[in-house]
Amino acid sequence: MAIATDKVQTYLSKAFKGKVKLRSISRLGVEPTEEGEEALKGFGYGEPLLLEVAIDGRIKKYVLHTVKPGGFGHEHPSDRAKMLLWAHSVYNKIPKHARSIDVGAFKKDGSLLTLGEAEEFFLLTEYIEGDEYFKDLERIRVEKRLTGIDEARVRALADYIVDVHGLKGKDLGLYVRRIRELLGHGEAIMGLLDSYDPKADFLKPKELVEIEKKCVEWRWRIKKRTHRLCQVHGDFHPWNVKFRKGLDFTVLDRSRGEWGEPADDVSAMAINYLFFSVREYGKLEGPFERLWRVFLDQYLRKTGDKELMEVIAPFLAWRGLVVASPIWYPNLKFETRRKIFNFIGGVLESDVFDYRNVNSYLKAI
Repeated sequence: MAIATDKVQTYLSKAFKGKVKLRSISRLGVEPTEEGEEALKGFGYGEPLLLEVAIDGRIKKYVLHTVKPGGFGHEHPSDRAKMLLWAHSVYNKIPKHARSIDVGAFKKDGSLLTLGEAEEFFLLTEYIEGDEYFKDLERIRVEKRLTGIDEARVRALADYIVDVHGLKGKDLGLYVRRIRELLGHGEAIMGLLDSYDPKADFLKPKELVEIEKKCVEWRWRIKKRTHRLCQVHGDFHPWNVKFRKGLDFTVLDRSRGEWGEPADDVSAMAINYLFFSVREYGKLEGPFERLWRVFLDQYLRKTGDKELMEVIAPFLAWRGLVVASPIWYPNLKFETRRKIFNFIGGVLESDVFDYRNVNSYLKAI
């Protein structure tokens, strides 16, 4: 990264709202060099830079911090932004701490953008016409039959996610991170477990603890399968797909990272065929059993992914915790929640998930 003094100068003038002169930039701990573009080339993200600045004739020194890309949760620009935004929000709240003056970002043209007055952030997206795919599943649950379009839509969804997963990742550390976050992320297994009342009537004593222990074992079992790293959606479920006429659809709300394990997306969609079926029949049966088989058969046939059923268990457990949740689904019957928890326990006990014999997992262990 090359830092242009004129762009830093422009930024400082805006940040301090006064007569500002940038006198020198240097690596922190190194004597300042002469001012000039050439002297600044070679500075990379993660190197703190010492700025010597004249403000209304008074000389002051400041440090420009960035975060070096890399492991330990620093892989994505959003990770690094989160760290710096947090720092700006808290540095000035305790006594005797170095004050934060501003937080900002480098733009593509090399200019610096101030964000210090930001309170909350927002995302603006286009509006998508259509009906969420879960409405199809609700219709099927009520009518107990498939229409001519239902199987075709399932195949279209399977084909779509096969194409997404076809792009393989190169930064293999992201696979390890994704498996770690499958457990520890606030929206994943441990976050879901924390949202349950361990004394709920549908839970067995210490069941949540046992699920967490088994998931930790699964993390150590699969986290080194880094060759499986691929592009993922991250939240590929029926509420995040909108269909229009026929097979025309759009996906919404990609989540939790660009790269990961394909079982994430496969389980997120497939669990809903099981969920809607258990709600109606108490097991995987009838039209939902057909959709379950069509989706998984199509995906496996197109990808040839022989390992999928060896790694999918903790992802199914996570999605099971979602659909059994009293927060997201407050009106489920006791029997439905209990069978979903039987399913979670059963798949975590199986070295290889048998997707053709799902109802065996719904029975109490």
